[in-house]
Amino acid sequence: MQVRYLAIVLGVLTATSFSQAIQGFNYGSTSNDGSCQSYGGFKGLFERAKNLPGASGFTAARLYTSIQCGTVAEPTEAYQAAIDTDTKILVGLWASAGRDVFEDELKALITAARTLSTAFTDRIIGISVGSEDLYRSSSLGIANNAGEGATAAELQGYIGWLRDWTRGTLLEGIPITHVDTWNAWMRPENRGVIEAIDFLGHNSFPYFENAMPNAIEKASDHFWFAVGVTESVAQGKPVWVTETGWPDTGPVHRDAVPSLENAKTYWKTIGCSLFGKRNIFWYTLVDAAMTNSDLSFAITPAYSATPKFDLACY
Repeated sequence: MQVRYLAIVLGVLTATSFSQAIQGFNYGSTSNDGSCQSYGGFKGLFERAKNLPGASGFTAARLYTSIQCGTVAEPTEAYQAAIDTDTKILVGLWASAGRDVFEDELKALITAARTLSTAFTDRIIGISVGSEDLYRSSSLGIANNAGEGATAAELQGYIGWLRDWTRGTLLEGIPITHVDTWNAWMRPENRGVIEAIDFLGHNSFPYFENAMPNAIEKASDHFWFAVGVTESVAQGKPVWVTETGWPDTGPVHRDAVPSLENAKTYWKTIGCSLFGKRNIFWYTLVDAAMTNSDLSFAITPAYSATPKFDLACY
């Protein structure tokens, strides 16, 4: 392991849950109108995140793919935008489209490391192999028509592949993770994925937890219950909150009502309890292209840097 990444690993395991906690948003590869997000779009969003009225410290970006939208295996232009805005990156490698596409993800990442060098790799805080693939491949995900996923065995293979390809490169030793939901992490058949990674990415949306009463008043209880479940199976490894939020627009899910007031309450209750204390990527700064165009988790409109509600934590 390269010495300069030993510090990153130690940071992941210890200090980041305290004064050095990582704070950022999730960013898709497309804009809200479905067009491919470009360098200028990423750069503008990263700058917006750093300068939010009433909020500070959003200096990191979580990505879902390393491939620039509209290409086969070109590195995402978000990487250059992150360099130019001094934004930390949780790299994403999409893992639910088969081996050929995952190989393209690896090629894009390796190319970026080679061409952008340490200006890029020094800003990487982790590499995520997949996002909610285990959930989507589970019986629950299938019942919810969540889309294509990947099995634990497939993800373990991809993680090994990533470690092999990055050995001897500037990427060697960067902490590796997988992102999923609490009800995927708790399944015994997924234990091998936990063993293969350095920390766990945890996605939690009480809004969608419609198997139980889930009004906004119950959101805090549901959120911390889910975190606790993931931590209980994490084998002592750190758990990062990689997605959470509450929509201001969308359908009612049992007792969960989307509204600006409820989105604000969730930010103030959950967000403010996490910011500066745990590694957290909020969902989301702006909406990307969505299957359901009536569902919005964004805290700012697509074309305005003005937040939809007061973001100050007191």
